Amino acid sequence: MQIILLEKVTNLGGLGDVVKVRDGFARNYLIPQGKAKRATRENLAQFEQRRAELEQAQAAHLTEAQSRAAKLDGLAVQITQKAGVDGKLFGSVTNADVAEALKQQGYDVAKSAVRMPQGPLKNVGEYPLKIALHTDVVVTVNVSVLGEQ
Repeated sequence: MQIILLEKVTNLGGLGDVVKVRDGFARNYLIPQGKAKRATRENLAQFEQRRAELEQAQAAHLTEAQSRAAKLDGLAVQITQKAGVDGKLFGSVTNADVAEALKQQGYDVAKSAVRMPQGPLKNVGEYPLKIALHTDVVVTVNVSVLGEQ
């Protein structure tokens, strides 16, 4: 399916790009999220009329994300979970736990923004995790997982 991107999408393209994606990806994710429209003549004409407005909105989102990134960069977060004597957790620390810990410190971060490439944390220790506030803005937060007996 040919679509017009209404914002920058990671690994796909930037604002205004006409790209071909699988039908399900367009119908189930991009179009409902407002990230794209079908590439018809009417939608192309409508997009060209709104291009300046969309570019301005995208620039505003980027500057807002950069200001939030300046506050978050290098932040240390402590999460306490029950653990055994060997340092292995009874459960795990997920992206939702990290987002909740950041919210308790006064930073509003969506759990989908927390990147955990190795999956949930299952051991006591310190882990550098990436937080993607925007497609172009990624910061590192140090998460300390502490064990309680």
